[in-house]
Amino acid sequence: MSRRAALSVAAGAVVLAGAGAFAVAYAGDQPPALAHSTARYAAPDGDRSGSLTFTTDVTASPGVKNVKVLAWPEKSSFAKKGLTAQDMAAAEPAVCKPSGEDTVRCTYTVKVTGSDAESSPRGVWHVAVLATAKGGETTLETKAANFTVA
Repeated sequence: MSRRAALSVAAGAVVLAGAGAFAVAYAGDQPPALAHSTARYAAPDGDRSGSLTFTTDVTASPGVKNVKVLAWPEKSSFAKKGLTAQDMAAAEPAVCKPSGEDTVRCTYTVKVTGSDAESSPRGVWHVAVLATAKGGETTLETKAANFTVA
């Protein structure tokens, strides 16, 4: 191989290695991704409380710092003005456990009493999720899952 060709190959390898390092670094800056989100609502029955359980898988390459959850009725001010990350500041946290290399399975469960159910608007409700990665990147999914209060 000529000296010029060898230098070209070496320079190309350096460029490719640099691009690969950039791609890996850039991938770390991606916001968290949600998958397999589900909500299950069980209405109270007699003197037995009901519950709302929400689960989702969250993936973030630097790791997941926290996940906040908020259930909101479709016929509310959030439907008109839109839900923001600031609205989620006071939302309750989900409990997250590792389920893969960069993935956690998060579960949020809340008890629903008879008086809670009576005072809740009927119809479709949405579950909003704010996921924050350890690197500070966030993802807000305002309709990660739905359930119906009858």
